[in-house]
Amino acid sequence: MIGSPARSRRAYVNAKVLAPMQGLDCEGGILVEDGWILAVGKAVTRESVGATSTVIDCKGRLLIPGLVDMRVFTGEPGSEYRETLASASEAAAAGGVTTMIVMPNTKPVIDDAAIVDYVLRRARDTAKVRVAPMAAVTKGIAGEQMAEIGLLKRAGAVAVTDAVRAVTNANIFRRALTYARDFDMLVVGHAEEPSLSGGVMNAGEMASRLGLAGIPAMSEVIMLERDLRLVEMTGARYHVAQVSSALSLDVIRRAKDKGLPVTCGVSIHHLVLNETDIGAYRTFFKLTPPLRSEDDRRALVAAVADGTIDVIVSSHDPQSDDTKRLPFGEAAFGAVGLETMLSSALTLSANENISLSRLVEALSQRPSSILGLEQGRLQAGAPADFTVVDPHMSWKVEDASLRSRSKNSPYEHRTLEGRAVETVVAGRSVYEYAP
Repeated sequence: MIGSPARSRRAYVNAKVLAPMQGLDCEGGILVEDGWILAVGKAVTRESVGATSTVIDCKGRLLIPGLVDMRVFTGEPGSEYRETLASASEAAAAGGVTTMIVMPNTKPVIDDAAIVDYVLRRARDTAKVRVAPMAAVTKGIAGEQMAEIGLLKRAGAVAVTDAVRAVTNANIFRRALTYARDFDMLVVGHAEEPSLSGGVMNAGEMASRLGLAGIPAMSEVIMLERDLRLVEMTGARYHVAQVSSALSLDVIRRAKDKGLPVTCGVSIHHLVLNETDIGAYRTFFKLTPPLRSEDDRRALVAAVADGTIDVIVSSHDPQSDDTKRLPFGEAAFGAVGLETMLSSALTLSANENISLSRLVEALSQRPSSILGLEQGRLQAGAPADFTVVDPHMSWKVEDASLRSRSKNSPYEHRTLEGRAVETVVAGRSVYEYAP
């Protein structure tokens, strides 16, 4: 659905251009043609582009690289009632996301080159934004037999992961890391020791008050420690999909201090919410990993600010009413987040000690770099994928306005400040805000 790039020359002017990894933080604009960036920065003005270009006045708004979301769950193939690639891409475009990396725990699992090819073809036909799949580490995400990592990479998978499951067999995971190293394939781990994770929310006083079984932070730490020992043994590139506790951050820092090829992500939900938001058993706040304490949340925010955490993800996980509007212990894990990730992140810049440039880096440029993608850069010769943002526009999150097929947003009925007003992919406008 992205199709051929727009062939007309277009100039976005009168913007605040922010792309920290290219050293851009200035008043200026961007000039695009045939889906590629021709020029960006102070030199791109209404006067400089002349009459040969269509000129769009950004009215002083923020212009940033398109967001690259490293953790998006969809229902396609197999559970399209929850989300399709098309509906997820609609939500992504409205949230300023120009590339979404989809998870392999579909039906069938993305564990075969033919299924990778199917997802890529479906995305080309139906999605408004760029789509790249991660494939499974093990066949059927069963943790018993390693998938064909080389063939999966050749087919177009950008990384391998077992999504919301850890590969508990250490020998199988060691072999997978070794093969991934040889094929220069990123391995994305889910840090959770399943024998400690039979609960439904963070273990602690709040869980005791609500009478709910808890999931201790040590479940995350133990699996993370094991994975990093195997990374040290094999030298493979390893990315922790999500961290949720201060204890995990200590482990990550030690690994990085050793020089291990390790990066990590955090969901936007864990940066702006905590376990008390569950309140009266609100299942839209039932996540994996669970929302932790306020002390953990603050530690995660500080870790984004200092670069310990590399990437912010939406962890977009659509669930239907049938699986969410149930007693808390029976409800499915997960929340949608594609459309609200950028707005929620902007609150961190306004209310927490995180610079806007660091947020832009964590939302777009760093994930692109980790995955080895062309996108996520604002420089001449790069794909023309970018987002125009009004950081001061307020909007209310309501079911009717969300583009995802599932409506399980933890921000329902909340007013957020800041949003994408235009999203451009391959030089083509795929979303424009219309009040």
